[in-house]
Amino acid sequence: MTEQHPSRHVFRTSQLEEADGPGHNPTDNRTMGEIIAARFSRRGFLKGSMAATAISATVSPFALLAADEARAQDAVEGSAFSFPEVEAGVDADHHVAQGYDADILLRWGDKVFADAPDFDPKNQSEAAQERQFGYNNDFVGFIPLDGADDRGLLVVNHEYTNEHLMFPGIVTVEDGKIAVVEATEARVDIEMAAHGGTVIEIRKVDGKWQPVLDGALNRRITAKTPMEIRGPAAGHARMQTAADPTGTRVLGTINNCAGGVTPWGTYIMAEENIHGYFTGALPEGHREAENYKRMGIPEDSYAWGRFHDRFDIGKEPNEPNRFGWIVEVDVMDPTSTPRKRTALGRFKHEGAASALAKDGRVVFYLGDDERFDYVYKFVTAGRYNPDDRAANLDLLDEGTLYVARFDEDGSFVWLPLVHGQGPLTAENGFESQADVLIETRRAADLLGATPMDRPEDIEPNAETGRAYVMLTNNTKREEANAANPRVENAFGHIIEILEDGGDLAATQGTWEILLQCGDPSVAEVGATFSTATTANGWFGMPDNCAIDSDGRLWVSTDGNSPKDTGRTDGLWAVDVEGAARGTSRLFYRVPVGAEMCGPCPTPDLTTFFVAVQHPGDGGEDWEGHGRPSYYEDLSTRWPDFRDDMPVRPAVVAITKQGGGRIG
Repeated sequence: MTEQHPSRHVFRTSQLEEADGPGHNPTDNRTMGEIIAARFSRRGFLKGSMAATAISATVSPFALLAADEARAQDAVEGSAFSFPEVEAGVDADHHVAQGYDADILLRWGDKVFADAPDFDPKNQSEAAQERQFGYNNDFVGFIPLDGADDRGLLVVNHEYTNEHLMFPGIVTVEDGKIAVVEATEARVDIEMAAHGGTVIEIRKVDGKWQPVLDGALNRRITAKTPMEIRGPAAGHARMQTAADPTGTRVLGTINNCAGGVTPWGTYIMAEENIHGYFTGALPEGHREAENYKRMGIPEDSYAWGRFHDRFDIGKEPNEPNRFGWIVEVDVMDPTSTPRKRTALGRFKHEGAASALAKDGRVVFYLGDDERFDYVYKFVTAGRYNPDDRAANLDLLDEGTLYVARFDEDGSFVWLPLVHGQGPLTAENGFESQADVLIETRRAADLLGATPMDRPEDIEPNAETGRAYVMLTNNTKREEANAANPRVENAFGHIIEILEDGGDLAATQGTWEILLQCGDPSVAEVGATFSTATTANGWFGMPDNCAIDSDGRLWVSTDGNSPKDTGRTDGLWAVDVEGAARGTSRLFYRVPVGAEMCGPCPTPDLTTFFVAVQHPGDGGEDWEGHGRPSYYEDLSTRWPDFRDDMPVRPAVVAITKQGGGRIG
C-alpha cells in the first residue's frame, strides 16, 4: 500500500494499493506537520527553517536519543520483551525469532470446506474460489469458541487481487516492456470470488494449529455476497440503484483491509480503496461528481465494470455510495446477512479496532488511509451488555462519529459529525445525517479536521486510555505540522494519544509522537528510536498494530524494501513504557515483495497469527531477482517453493517451541 516497491508500479492493481496519488483533500486545513512546527516554534525550540526537527521535542525523553550507536543485545533493561531478535534483510523466505516456529496455516486456494476442490492454479474457476481461501489476506482475528484457548474461529480479510501473480499466461515481456492481457469475464469473476473474507474454525492439535474443514461455522464472503445496508444512510435516494430501488441491499464487499472483532464476537471488515473498482464517467452535472472526486472515483484499476454494469458509474451512478463502509458479520450464524453499518461513515476505512469506554459504550477507532486524510472514532449510543449477545447486535446503528483535530499545544479534540451542527447544514449540501455520512470526508473538511500522513491502523488500550495511531508515510507533503512533522515523510511515524481522564469516550485529550520511523544512523532522517534499538530493530512505514493481553504494542509494516530500507516488512515489538520506551525489536520478517499484515495474538499469548500479503510482488530492486516479478518469473515461490505452484499469500501461526507465552 505504499510507494516503496519499484516493480509494483508496472501492474495496475499494485499501483492502486501503493496510493501514489497526491491525495484528494482540497482544503487548506492545517496539516499535522504545520501544527508540530508551530507548537515548538512557540516554545522557542525551532529556529529558522528547522521545522523538520520539531519531532524531537514531541517524543518522550527516553526516545529523544537518536540511535547513533545501535547495540546488539538479547535483553534490554526495562523492556517488556526478551526474545532474540531476527536479523533484518531480504530473501525469498520468511524468518522468525530463534526458539519460535512459524507454520503455514492457510494459503490462497486452500480448502475452506471439506467438499471444496483442490487448488489448481492453472485451472481456476469462480466456483472453486468461492469454496477456497481467498487472496491477499490482510486483517486476521481470532474468536475463541466456548471459551477455549485451543479452538476458535479465524476471521480473515481478503483485500485485493494481483492478477500478474495469480494467473498464468497473462503477462508478456517484449523489448523490456511489460503488458498484461485484457481481462476476461471468467477472470474477473475469479477475482471477485477471491475478494472478501473467510470465517473458518481452527483447532490446536499436538501444539499445532490446523483448519477444521467440516466446521459448521465455516464461510466465504465475496464481492457478490448479498449484504444489508443499515443505519442512517440506509434507504436514502443516493443509495438506491436500478437493482436495488430500496437502497437497503447490496452485493458484496471489496478491498477489505484491516478490521476488528467486537466485544460481542462479531467480525468487522473495513472497506478501503474502493475507487479502483469503478470505471466510466458520470453524466454531465451529476450531483455525485464532487463526492466521487473527493474519493478518487473512478480509478479503473480493475476491469469489473466491463462485465458488471454496477461498477460502471456511467450506467449505475449511485453504486460507489454503497461501498466505503464498515461491514459487520455475525460469525455464529453462517447464514446471516452481513450488514454495512453506515453510522460509522464512508471513506477509505483502514480498520476498526474497538474497546469499552468506562460507561460501557463501545468505541471504534477508524483511520482514513490516504495522504492528507483524517483520524476518526465512533462511540455507540447504547452500552455493551455482556450477558445478552443479541442485544449488542445492532449497537453500531446508533452513535456519534467524530473526527480529530490536533492542536499545537499538544491537545486534540474530537469534532462530532452531526447534521445540523456547525457547517453540516442544508446550506452546505447536507440535507440529513445520511448526507453527512455518505460524504464523510467533505463533512470533516468543513469541520477543520487535521490532515494526516496516511492514517492506518489505530489500536486502543482501555486499561490506559491510550491509543496508537499508525501513520505510514506521505512523500507528497510539502509542509510539516505538529502531528506530521516531516516534509516528504517517506518512513512514517506513530502517534500516541491519551484520552481525557483515561476514558476512550472522551471528546478531548493530549497527544505526542511515540516514534518517528526510519534509519536512526542517518541523521537527516530524524528517526527517534531509543539507543537500545539495534540495526535490526528499526523500521519504516508502520501500518497495522496490535496490543496484546499484557498491554504490549506490536507493529507490522508496509513498504520496507531492498532499495529504501535494506529490509523486508515484518513484525516489530515496541516498548511504550519506562526506560525502554521507544525501543523496537524485530520478531518476524516476510519474504521479498510481501507486506506484513494482520498481527493477531491469541488471548493467552501462546500464538501470534500474522498475514503475509502479496509475497513476490516486487523484485527489481533485490539483487536476488533484479527484474519485475510475475507468474512465470517470480522473485519467490513462497510458501510452497514448488515449480508447479505460484507464490501464495498465507496466514502464518507463530508459536514458541516447547510451548509458552510469546515475547
